Amino acid sequence: LKLISSIVFPVSYSETFYKKAVEDGEFSKLAYYDDIVVGGVCCRKEKIGDTKAEKIYIMTLGCLAPYRRLGLGKLMLDHVLKLAQDDESVTKVQLHVQIDNDDAIAFYKKFDFKIAETVEDYYKRVDPSSAYVLEKVIRETA
Repeated sequence: LKLISSIVFPVSYSETFYKKAVEDGEFSKLAYYDDIVVGGVCCRKEKIGDTKAEKIYIMTLGCLAPYRRLGLGKLMLDHVLKLAQDDESVTKVQLHVQIDNDDAIAFYKKFDFKIAETVEDYYKRVDPSSAYVLEKVIRETA
């Protein structure tokens, strides 16, 4: 996962991130193609304010370039969306995407993600530093 992330994403993650990813069970998965690890997804469940509602936040979801457009990203996202659907407390799925990452934005929009906001200077040591918050509503809050 660490090698995949270092190739696919413009940011680096700490050892703690990868240690936690291994411990997170269903919230972190690797994608294989012919027994080769070619992608992965890491997410976590977070409380939404002072409510009982929660969201699933996708920290990373990516695939090596030669294995894109083979349905692996869809499989990984479908897994996350199923986790969200199966948990009555989860009302939305959310992630940050660099504002110039047109491929990622188009990918998530195919699954009804919407741009919820723009965060200036979200990324450190990455240009552009701004990110969109993409969000998919799973169910309305009670």
